[in-house]
Amino acid sequence: MAFLALNHISHQYFTEKSYTKALDNITLTVEEGSFISILGPSGCGKTTLLSIISGLIQPTRGEVTLGDKNVTDAEAEIGYMLQQDYLFPWKTILDNVLIGPKVQQKLTGAIQKQAMDFLKEIGLGTVIHAYPSELSGGMRQRAALIRTLITDPKLLLLDEPFSALDYQTKLKLEDLVSRLLKEYHKTSVLVTHDIGEAIAMSDQIYLMKANPGEIAEVFEVPIELRDLPPFQARKHLKYQLLFDRIWEELNSLENKQQV
Repeated sequence: MAFLALNHISHQYFTEKSYTKALDNITLTVEEGSFISILGPSGCGKTTLLSIISGLIQPTRGEVTLGDKNVTDAEAEIGYMLQQDYLFPWKTILDNVLIGPKVQQKLTGAIQKQAMDFLKEIGLGTVIHAYPSELSGGMRQRAALIRTLITDPKLLLLDEPFSALDYQTKLKLEDLVSRLLKEYHKTSVLVTHDIGEAIAMSDQIYLMKANPGEIAEVFEVPIELRDLPPFQARKHLKYQLLFDRIWEELNSLENKQQV
């Protein structure tokens, strides 16, 4: 049985006079410990699909399961990292990171020590008592990552978490996130419109088309790239070959929509 399974997911948005079909018949499976990306142009329903996987939205049709549970019964086992860090400005970095365990009433001395160790490991050990306004965007997003990981989620959802950052910071964070997720054997789903990011970080890439959102093609990332940190993977010959294949398929999908 697959760790994460989406079974014939369709979703429609209704208004008083009409409806929009956002997703149509999405079926995919994700094995435990793997990293997949959902790639596609704006308007193809990527974020809607991620919200359905998280249990925040009930699909019009179909089912999402995590292990042996419906995803709506497994929300506590899912971590969600967004485009913005959404740290509370009046709380210190350490207090922000510990919000999850506090809300779940699971905060212990051991968890607080783990949070401090995590922050030290990612280069934030000297700013645990600082406030978000005192940190750069990249530092805040690192803190947001640890806030997500400290609850020990079985599934991590990433909604374009690097899109608001400058390119250099984005590349550094790709390496950091990839390393931590592999180290802690986390199953992850990334939504992105960035082909390079999807290739550098993923085991599989699901390419979506729009109107309605459907899976157009699935790309397997070569093992040679998966074994490298994202920054190094971008330098590999097979990275460029796969980039070109996906780029051509995206252009083909857009041309078909314009006809």
